[in-house]
Amino acid sequence: MEVLTQIVEFILHIDKHLAALVQQYGGWTYAILFGIIFCETGLVVTPFLPGDSLLFAAGALSALGGLHPVPLLVLLSVAAIAGDTVNYWIGSYFGTRAFDGRSRFLKREHLERTERFYAKYGGKTIVLARFVPIVRTYAPFVAGAGSMSYPRFLFFNVTGGLAWVSIFVLAGYFFGNVPVVRDNFGLVVIVIILLSVVPILIEWLKARRVARDIEGSTDIG
Repeated sequence: MEVLTQIVEFILHIDKHLAALVQQYGGWTYAILFGIIFCETGLVVTPFLPGDSLLFAAGALSALGGLHPVPLLVLLSVAAIAGDTVNYWIGSYFGTRAFDGRSRFLKREHLERTERFYAKYGGKTIVLARFVPIVRTYAPFVAGAGSMSYPRFLFFNVTGGLAWVSIFVLAGYFFGNVPVVRDNFGLVVIVIILLSVVPILIEWLKARRVARDIEGSTDIG
């Protein structure tokens, strides 16, 4: 519980922690940020690391001159794309064996359900998952464990990675230091996390509506 509290505290006050990192480590902060984004997207065991909020805070700090926005965008985009790539290959190597029914979190039916989701929505699954905390950590693993080919995955991985990093870093750069945002950064982080869930929620509602329509037409028939 104490560890969880520390993680939540770090995320909600990530602007202050990031500024302290820059003061203490200078240019090495880029490497630290690279490592956090890589691990958050590339390792299934670290979905709790900050993603959206870290990118936003880094963009806000770059507007003040603490970090340079161009290398920040390039390095963090590379970290996001490389992380998903590693996660994909981990899923490809271990995936089907992990979904053997022995773990209640990695059941075979979950893999089959995800494969059907990929088949229905295609590559945009990878792009949408980028904007949802936790989900973005597991999506490439399941893609690797499922039937998505790597060239196809790579295209959507690059597209989603560039969009995710650019949107949040540039949003932080242009809006992170607006007084009302700066003075209520913890609340802004919560709003960012909630908004990140919206794309998947919309797709889920669409899927529910389609399923109901199909079920209704079947009953009529």
